Amino acid sequence: MNRGVSGPDELALGVAAGIERLLSLVRVLAPRDGLSFTAAAALATLDRTGPCRLTLLATSEGVTQPAMTQLVARLQDSGLVSRAQDPNDRRVVEVSITPEGSALLARRRATRAERLAGMLAQLTPEDQAALAAALPAMEALTSQRTAHSPERQVTGRSNS
Repeated sequence: MNRGVSGPDELALGVAAGIERLLSLVRVLAPRDGLSFTAAAALATLDRTGPCRLTLLATSEGVTQPAMTQLVARLQDSGLVSRAQDPNDRRVVEVSITPEGSALLARRRATRAERLAGMLAQLTPEDQAALAAALPAMEALTSQRTAHSPERQVTGRSNS
């Protein structure tokens, strides 16, 4: 369905609005397992990128370092992440997802996919094909996230 997007500004506005609607859909499709959207996003980041510094994880998820410290403590108490201090700089905390955290993410994704499959089945074959064709572009767009991190733009490096 072509909405007559005529330039980069209109495209950006349309994509931003679409992302907002998709985020709402992701929340609706998510299982009610007590894990907040921010906690699930932090686990997904750790699962995708591997261990990282707590402050970088906070920046990546758009929360303050104290808020991420509290979240990581709750996730650690639940056995979903582990924390380790850098032996050379005890101020630096590195966070890793545990096998239990990865398993929880896999179950959540499977539940979302099952719920989404029912919705996708209601779409026309043309809309299904359009969504499939958009997947590489969505991946390319989301892979730019790190390059456009506010911390990287301001300081050019990550903090502890």
